[in-house]
Amino acid sequence: MAPLTVADAESFARCMAVEGVAVFPADTVYGLACEPESEEGARRLYALKRRRPDQPAAVLFFQRALALAALPELGPRTRDALLALLPGPVTLLLPNPAARFPLACGPDTSVLGLRAPALTPLIAALGAVRRPVLQSSANLSGGSDARRLANVDAGIRASADLLLDGGELPGVASTIVDLTGYETAGAWTVVREGAVPAAVVAAAL
Repeated sequence: MAPLTVADAESFARCMAVEGVAVFPADTVYGLACEPESEEGARRLYALKRRRPDQPAAVLFFQRALALAALPELGPRTRDALLALLPGPVTLLLPNPAARFPLACGPDTSVLGLRAPALTPLIAALGAVRRPVLQSSANLSGGSDARRLANVDAGIRASADLLLDGGELPGVASTIVDLTGYETAGAWTVVREGAVPAAVVAAAL
């Protein structure tokens, strides 16, 4: 499988800019992405998944530094945790006092899900995408995660505006770590154990 190219990354960025929805490879499974400030993009993404709009998604940055710059209100302890766990196959639930990226948050804008994937050689070109995206797994709600582009539901593939093929992915969803209480109390919880074992998270924190 050939790696994604600069042209692929440019097509992805253009798709986001015109409020499109893309299927793309991450470091875990295939995902759906749209512009995080686009109500129409988010509506279409949720409709493709047949997912209730009150369920939160996540915001994904292809560069960790851009995530840190976009969330200046994060405390030093939380920022250190972010640096310890990202980039990688982890979704961090972070305090969101500024209510940033509300379309990704669902009804509770005080919590934001954040992703910064590890860019493997096959998907490294996406590191050139500087804007964040609202993202969710490219499957029907409650369905199996897609390890290959061909495993993505045919209806999703037919309706998406862009398909990027990153070959075969690990196929295990990200580990979700709740850091909302980390700054004040050092408290954290693994909400879902996925690609990163809980013991690895504990060692990093």
